[in-house]
Amino acid sequence: MPTHDWREVTEDLTAALRPLRSGAAEPMKAFSALARAALEPKALSLKTKELIALAISVATRCDACIAFHAEAAQRHGASREEVMETMGMAIYMGAGPSVMYAAQALEAFDQFAAEREPETV
Repeated sequence: MPTHDWREVTEDLTAALRPLRSGAAEPMKAFSALARAALEPKALSLKTKELIALAISVATRCDACIAFHAEAAQRHGASREEVMETMGMAIYMGAGPSVMYAAQALEAFDQFAAEREPETV
């Protein structure tokens, strides 16, 4: 049984961020600019950067970050095997608590992947 509905996590947080974007407009604009600059593909692909972000999400124990970066990694073509290897690095860097969050990150990735799979009749 899943621990979270990761689509719901992203939708709920997206809604919760709206007042923050308007109430703290300048810092949020600066954060968005930082994200765009960090995610710009150069030596590393966007997929690789999202896998790094997913690993950091696990190591820092951020549920919402896991949801957003699992979805982005899946959207940018990450395979389950790449996510598993990434979780290995997150566990290595974050120790025991990262094991628990790695399980959640994998669950989130699988849920987003299942949404994108064509339905079979």
